[in-house]
Amino acid sequence: MSHDVLLALVAFVFVATATPGPNNLMVMASGANFGFRRTLPHILGIAIGFAAMVTLVGFGLIRVFDTFPPVYTALKVASVFYLLWLAWKIAHAAPPADRSAEAGRPLTFLQAAAFQWVNPKAWTMALTAFTVYAPDRSLATILLVGVVFGLVAVPCTGTWTGLGQQLRRVLTSPRRLRAFNWTMALLLVASLIPVVYH
Repeated sequence: MSHDVLLALVAFVFVATATPGPNNLMVMASGANFGFRRTLPHILGIAIGFAAMVTLVGFGLIRVFDTFPPVYTALKVASVFYLLWLAWKIAHAAPPADRSAEAGRPLTFLQAAAFQWVNPKAWTMALTAFTVYAPDRSLATILLVGVVFGLVAVPCTGTWTGLGQQLRRVLTSPRRLRAFNWTMALLLVASLIPVVYH
């Protein structure tokens, strides 16, 4: 991969990773509800899980969808239901004073990493990256694309988490926090519209 193509790939990954989507909306809500430190495993799960997924896509996992289109349809259906469930969890997150151990847990590292496999935006980003910036799919290029996604994801999702944490100053009443959580849940559901109608 040439230097110019690498810079273009980094720019694409930054824009795609920094813009609103399921991952960023979830870490923002998590930052507001649980703080930055408790959301850190979620951030790292996104970065490492997404890098792993992108790398496997580059090694040819996408050919499974080309060969067996119903598998892709099943993935889309699973993605929609899983995101709806996450939106429900965000909308019904308990206010800080009411949190039990069960109600007050952000996503773990493994849950966030596994989520990348049903995140429609993640699939779109991975497919675009290899189609446009790394069509040769050599071993070095595949690994480089995976590393770029992993490295760029940390500061991008970290920024959204920090924004959510700063909102905690405003979300001082249960009513405001509930309104914020419902807004984040509705935005997460709205992020499904392109998936459902594509």
